[in-house]
Amino acid sequence: MDVNDYMNEHRERMLDELLELLRIPSISADPSYAGDTLKCAEVVAEHLRKAGADNVEVVATEGYPVVYGEKLVDPSKPTVLVYGHYDVQPADPIDLWDSPAFEPVIKKTELHPEGAIFARGACDDKGQFFMHVKAFEAMVATNQVPCNIKFMIEGEEEVGSVHLEDFLEANRERLAADVVLVSDTGIIANDVPSITTGLRGLSYVEVEVTGPNRDLHSGLYGGAAPNPINILCEMIASLKDEHQHITVEGFYDDVAELSTEERTAMAEAPFSEDAYKKSIGIGAVEGEAGYSAPERMSIRPTLDVNGIWGGYTGEGAKTVIASKAYAKISMRLVPHQDPDDITSKFEAHFKKIAPESVKLKVTAMHGGQPAVTPTDSSAYQAASAAMEMTYGKVPVPVRSGGSIPIVASFEQILGLKTVLMGFGLDSDAIHSPNEHYGLFNYFKGIETIPHFHAEFAARHA
Repeated sequence: MDVNDYMNEHRERMLDELLELLRIPSISADPSYAGDTLKCAEVVAEHLRKAGADNVEVVATEGYPVVYGEKLVDPSKPTVLVYGHYDVQPADPIDLWDSPAFEPVIKKTELHPEGAIFARGACDDKGQFFMHVKAFEAMVATNQVPCNIKFMIEGEEEVGSVHLEDFLEANRERLAADVVLVSDTGIIANDVPSITTGLRGLSYVEVEVTGPNRDLHSGLYGGAAPNPINILCEMIASLKDEHQHITVEGFYDDVAELSTEERTAMAEAPFSEDAYKKSIGIGAVEGEAGYSAPERMSIRPTLDVNGIWGGYTGEGAKTVIASKAYAKISMRLVPHQDPDDITSKFEAHFKKIAPESVKLKVTAMHGGQPAVTPTDSSAYQAASAAMEMTYGKVPVPVRSGGSIPIVASFEQILGLKTVLMGFGLDSDAIHSPNEHYGLFNYFKGIETIPHFHAEFAARHA
């Protein structure tokens, strides 16, 4: 029996096991779900054991644990370190889900005529890392493990992987490998495979604007007392000019500019602006002048408000001038921007533009370095060959607008490059209500991953 025969024979069970995993609300950002998140780690560990991994361990950290497992078949063979994360984003806003976020359902869609799993974490990243567990199971069961494989599945990616660098430092020997393999990215379309070759970095901050020492009656004080909500909105509005250029002093100092040749090559990847607008329900795209929509989403830095609040937001009316106003702001970064440097520049700029009538506090939440992976490496070529085998066409190399901060840490601490071989679609609504992951994509990943290991091992023979 080969790997595909095994997968087809156990297809329903492999799907049912993923659905069970998705029912666990492993929300790392919310302490009230700590028990569920810890439970999820134990469940992942048990799946690795059943799949045939050795030395499986739920390794404690200062935060949520890392699940480790391995199969060392031959010291002369290369080693692949598989990374993923079992934590998920909060489901909010819950009322915008068509079905409960942690009660997975399978529905057919225009892009997923075979059906898609709707649940928080379906694509990001439970469905994608679980493909590796199931592919590994198939390889073990059919005695077709061509190289050494190690697993490192963490529980804090959605809150910045705050304790993972310490884990890497403390486990250098255990994590020794030749390459890191990650499926936490996507493809252009189900008939246009692609491999991610670059990720943006991240600087994420929370700002707090304080005006009067208490909430004030807007009739008795309005017109003279500073309104922190108004002021915060004005400050945020000034962070971009009329060309959507970010106004933070020094923000673009270290931005790596791509050559005309590189931008021309990028433009060859298929992209329909009309389809993009339709997919997210907008009338027009916007962004930094002089760049296409795909470029704005990948090779250019951004600044976005992720949340803003203050004052009274309940039912009915309450005429107050709030004492405080808050916002969460993320900045996606490109090579060679440094997240600490950008956070410092943002804080200095925001304090500079704040009026004397208010006090300002900027809190750095988390960040990550941008990363670029080479396309001439044996690992990339193995991924390309694997996808060509299962999709019938050569995958397109693309830059992603997302951030996986740990990718840079793999290189800095472990000295390892990363291959980003994901299978999701941009339309899968990760981080949003109605997140989903296609059955085609899930099983195509399970089918493709064994080919990667075989191709990688062959290139190291």
